[in-house]
Amino acid sequence: MQTLISHSPRFWYMTPVAETDRPILGVVVGETHTLLIDAGNSESHVTDLLTAMEAKGLKRPTLVALTHWHWDHIFGLSALTDLVSIASTETKNRMERLLPYEWDDASLDERVKSEIEIPFCAEAIRLEFGAQRTMRVVLPTLTFDDTLTLDLGGVHVILKHVGGDHAADSVVAYIPEERVLFLGDALYANLYAPSWRMTAEATLRLLHLLDRFDADAYVWSHGEVVSREAFEKDRDILRRLAVLALDFPGNEAMMTAQYEQKVGRPVDEEEQELITFFVNGSGEA
Repeated sequence: MQTLISHSPRFWYMTPVAETDRPILGVVVGETHTLLIDAGNSESHVTDLLTAMEAKGLKRPTLVALTHWHWDHIFGLSALTDLVSIASTETKNRMERLLPYEWDDASLDERVKSEIEIPFCAEAIRLEFGAQRTMRVVLPTLTFDDTLTLDLGGVHVILKHVGGDHAADSVVAYIPEERVLFLGDALYANLYAPSWRMTAEATLRLLHLLDRFDADAYVWSHGEVVSREAFEKDRDILRRLAVLALDFPGNEAMMTAQYEQKVGRPVDEEEQELITFFVNGSGEA
């Protein structure tokens, strides 16, 4: 069951649902504007959020910002056409490619077969929408290229296009007054490749960018809100593995052995998965 949680009076978030791939949705409450971070994976998803906001006495949002083009972050936008919607130029360009698509079973199956869509997302779409696939792609009304700062009244949100393996258009949202960094999916693997993968170069570049934000709380869209200490632990694992991927490209055994030697223990399941991602991404620019 999803819950709307108050991290602080100015930042709220709704918990994710793994089964139907509902990500965390953020709410930034200012004196003059309220901003949603991401539009949800369906009208039902974002309507659940709006209902929970009303129950908590929060004003209806006036703005919504998208972190990237993937369906689970944009399909709720059709229920928010009264809001000003914001995205990077690249996100809008990628969304435009979705406009001709049909979403019935046959169309999903054909795109999976053609490797345009992935089975995981096709199944989540079926579970979220059932047989009534009435979703429509609504394009954002305002775009930016690199950075956009929003003044919501007493609180600001800095939208920064950072890219990454998961989606080249990935945007993070930083709330300086709250010291919160909404990561979106930026640090996740590329799921639309023939095998799920991460590249060392993109990971190291992205981690360097994220280090510039002075945050105490970090929001993983398909995970949870974590402390700076917890994020830095994950960051350091990613950085160490990315460096090993450069030293031993494509060599899973050597990466694993060297990592275990450095940390003084066997790799855990999550670390082994990350090693596999870096091996799959070896040699990609």
